[in-house]
Amino acid sequence: MRKDFGSKAWMYPLPVLIIGTYDEDGKPNAMNAAWGGIYNDDLFYLCLSRNHKTTENILKDRAFTVSFATQDQLVACDYVGIASGNKVPDKFAKAGFTAAKSSFVNAPVINELPVTLECELVSAEGENYVGRILNVSADESVLSDDGQIDYTKLKPITYDPVHHHYVALGARVGAAFSDGKALM
Repeated sequence: MRKDFGSKAWMYPLPVLIIGTYDEDGKPNAMNAAWGGIYNDDLFYLCLSRNHKTTENILKDRAFTVSFATQDQLVACDYVGIASGNKVPDKFAKAGFTAAKSSFVNAPVINELPVTLECELVSAEGENYVGRILNVSADESVLSDDGQIDYTKLKPITYDPVHHHYVALGARVGAAFSDGKALM
């Protein structure tokens, strides 16, 4: 038997995204966002309300970065989601984050978060922001022997929208585009 919950914004796994921008004084800002993801081959979608300092910054510079929250940085990543950049101007530093300027867009790369998508704003309509991914950068500490990103080294976290928990990803359970061939 199934239980109906009605219309809910529940999706599993829901990534924990840290959006980086610069304010009008060039200070880095970050916010935690769960509603976003790949929109197309080179586009990234975010759903953000207009009252955030981050959305003001995105519209000003037409740029943002997206980093993936990690187990190692869980407290800092949660903090930038509960502290408002409109009220706490130094929340980036209070989180313990440091920044390097992206070489591709006018937005910060958060040094403590090892994987970053560097995006230029393509469109902003209401609460919908679409950015073109110009670069994906990764710290060498999260690369596997083949030079690609290894999620077991990255240790990204996901968000449980029902119970409001952060959840670690588990072990690899199969081979994509391969295991289903057993039914062909």
